[in-house]
Amino acid sequence: MNPHATAPVSFKSLTLSLWRNRQLILQMTKREVIGRYKGSVMGLLWSFLNPVFMLIVYTFVFSVVFKARWSVDANESKTQFAIVLFVGMIVHSLFAEVLNRAPTLILSNVNYVKKVIFPLEILPVISMGAALFHSLVSLAVLLVAFVICNSHLFWMVILTPLVLLPLVILSLGFAWALASLGVFIRDVGQTVGIITTVMLFLSPVFFPVTSMPEAYRPLIMANPLTFIIEQSREVLIWGHPPNWTGLGIYTLAATTVAWTGYVWFQKTRKGFADVL
Repeated sequence: MNPHATAPVSFKSLTLSLWRNRQLILQMTKREVIGRYKGSVMGLLWSFLNPVFMLIVYTFVFSVVFKARWSVDANESKTQFAIVLFVGMIVHSLFAEVLNRAPTLILSNVNYVKKVIFPLEILPVISMGAALFHSLVSLAVLLVAFVICNSHLFWMVILTPLVLLPLVILSLGFAWALASLGVFIRDVGQTVGIITTVMLFLSPVFFPVTSMPEAYRPLIMANPLTFIIEQSREVLIWGHPPNWTGLGIYTLAATTVAWTGYVWFQKTRKGFADVL
C-alpha cells in the first residue's frame, strides 16, 4: 500500500486485514512478549512475579493500613480481600497496558512506516495480544489462589472471555486513536499515563462502589472499567451470571468507539511518513 494513499476504512477491509495477517500478528505478539523480558535472568517468569508482587503490596496497603473491606463481615481474611482486589487489578492492567503503549506504537516502529509495506493497523492488535497474554497469566494465578482458598471454582468462570470482550474492543478503539495522535502530538503519551493512573483509583479496584458517598458514585460509574470489574467479580468470585443486558449495551458502545478510532487511524496514517 502506498503510505500516502487513502486507506480503506470499511469493516470488511479491517476483517480481511486481520485475517490475512493473522500469522504475522501471532508471531509479532510472541516477539513482543519475549522481547519485553529479553536479557533478564528470570525471563518470562516476571510475567508471573510482577502481578503477584503488586498484589501483595496493594493488599497490605489497603487491607492493613487503610483497613478496607469488601463486606460487613469483620472476619474477612486478607486472602479473601486479595482475591477480590486481584480481579480489579487484572482488568485495569489489561486496559492500562494497551493504552499506555499505544501513543508510541508508530513512533517505535518507524521502519514499518517508511521502508516497507506493512499493515500498520495491526500494531494495536499486537499490543493487545501481549496484554492479553499477561492478563491470562494473572488470571491463572487468581484461579489457583481461589481454588486453594475455597477448594472449588464456579463454572461461571468460563464466561470470563465474554465479560472481557467489550473491554478488549473498547481498548482497541482507544489504541488506534492514540497511536495516531501520538505521532502528531508527542505529549499524548505522558497524558495517557496520568489518565490510566487516575482511572485506577476512580474504579472499584481497591474498594466496593457501595463504600463511596452517594455524591461521588456517578463519577465511579462513569469509569468504563467499573462495569467490567464488577461483572468480572460476579463470574469469577461470586459465581453469578453477568448482566447480559449491560454487556450488550457496553459492547455496542465499545464497538462504536473502536470503529471511530480505527477510521481516525486510517484517515490520518497517510501523514505518518511526512511527520516521521
